[in-house]
Amino acid sequence: MDIQGHALEKRDDCCYTIKASGKMNVPVKLFTDEKLLEAIKGDDSIHQACNVASLPGIQTASIVMADMHQGYGFSIGGVAAFDMKDGCISPGGIGFDINCGVRLLATPLTLDEVRPRITELLERLFENCPVGVGSEAKIRVTDEEYGALLRDGARWAVEHGYGNEDDLAHCESNGCIPGADPDKTTKRAQGRGRKQLGTVGAGNHFIEVQYVEQVYEEEIAKAYRLTGTGQVVVMIHCGSRGFGHQVCTDYIRRMEEEQPGIVAALPDKNLIYAPLGSRLADEYFAGMNAAANYAFANRHILGHFVRKSFEEVFGKEVSERIVTVYDICHNIAKKETHLVDGKRKEVMLHRKGATRAFPPGFEELPKEYRPFGQPVLIPGSMGTSSYVLHGTETAMKESFGSTAHGAGRMMSRFQANKEFTSDGIRSDLDKKRISIKAASYKGITEEAPGAYKDVDEVIKVCHDAGLAKRVARMVPIGVIKG
Repeated sequence: MDIQGHALEKRDDCCYTIKASGKMNVPVKLFTDEKLLEAIKGDDSIHQACNVASLPGIQTASIVMADMHQGYGFSIGGVAAFDMKDGCISPGGIGFDINCGVRLLATPLTLDEVRPRITELLERLFENCPVGVGSEAKIRVTDEEYGALLRDGARWAVEHGYGNEDDLAHCESNGCIPGADPDKTTKRAQGRGRKQLGTVGAGNHFIEVQYVEQVYEEEIAKAYRLTGTGQVVVMIHCGSRGFGHQVCTDYIRRMEEEQPGIVAALPDKNLIYAPLGSRLADEYFAGMNAAANYAFANRHILGHFVRKSFEEVFGKEVSERIVTVYDICHNIAKKETHLVDGKRKEVMLHRKGATRAFPPGFEELPKEYRPFGQPVLIPGSMGTSSYVLHGTETAMKESFGSTAHGAGRMMSRFQANKEFTSDGIRSDLDKKRISIKAASYKGITEEAPGAYKDVDEVIKVCHDAGLAKRVARMVPIGVIKG
């Protein structure tokens, strides 16, 4: 099969490879199927994956997931591990929305209890969790508090009355990545983020009220705090807002200006990187971690205001029983230890639009989760299914403990605005008994379900490839968007 000028070899129904050639240091591995490959024939994502394979110090393969589509430098859905001595760190392999991620909250309520009051609940969520471009929260922090937040992440939120210790225990990296340094971010970046704590933003970010429609693994679902079909849950999808975007922008500019030789040698200047061990790489990593911690705190604070919204509609006895299932990143670079050529090795692992999927026994997890592996949260596009899965040993062997992060776009926002209308989308959602409250018409049309791949097909590939196994499927009843 030839796509985008590259010959794909089919390993099995869920995996294709591209042999290393030219300047590629490693092959490309694609976790996908024929149906999903059709959806990317018009973009440049496979060529981008081959370009990533040419970066210095890349280990084993340039990997892309079933939700892959064209991005900045790296394709979205890209995974790449780099040697700590000879490798690099690339902002394009992490993304502008650093630590964009997902938090899932489980409530004690059922669909029958929530659906009659969904309009009222969405009104409270819309009021308490600001959405839209440039949305501002009511939270204000001193310089000292802001610095502590960027260093401590969700821990700062708990210490200031947002959420609790149990929430922290149910977060990737316990809601804080070490090594963050606020001083390695610019005043402009800090200024952009300062008034956006506790806000959702725009684009594909949302807060969605869902219910569990199907349970695939009852024992694991119960361990993950999912009590059964009909249970209402809340999914939060957002990241580091303007702060993370500016951190990425600032360092891309610095890397280009300070390393003209590297820029000149790249197949795509958007792959600009800093060699690991260099001052520039260390400073970017410290600034990126600060943005990641901002995002953890942001989702944590939003979780607090989701509880507040439920309390205003259903009472305190309900809000006090809302618990965090898990919180995960899908735009991040982290130092991790993986098997490379049969030996355990520390690498700089880039996940851009890809989710960590660690196996049973992983010590960071809460004790009740360890027998089953890390929860994997994969949201669908607006109005479609979302999933909880669990991580696997296969993922550790095949994809550096990674899997897909969502449905994956197959249509640009510009094209979606041309092809869909907000009234048409609202009508379709009404037919599915899904309520929506949005800050703008554009926020609805840009994120039309038709602009995305089939999330059920993406999940099928993840499951059949063994990268993450299905635990539960949720469908929405109400959503707020920017």
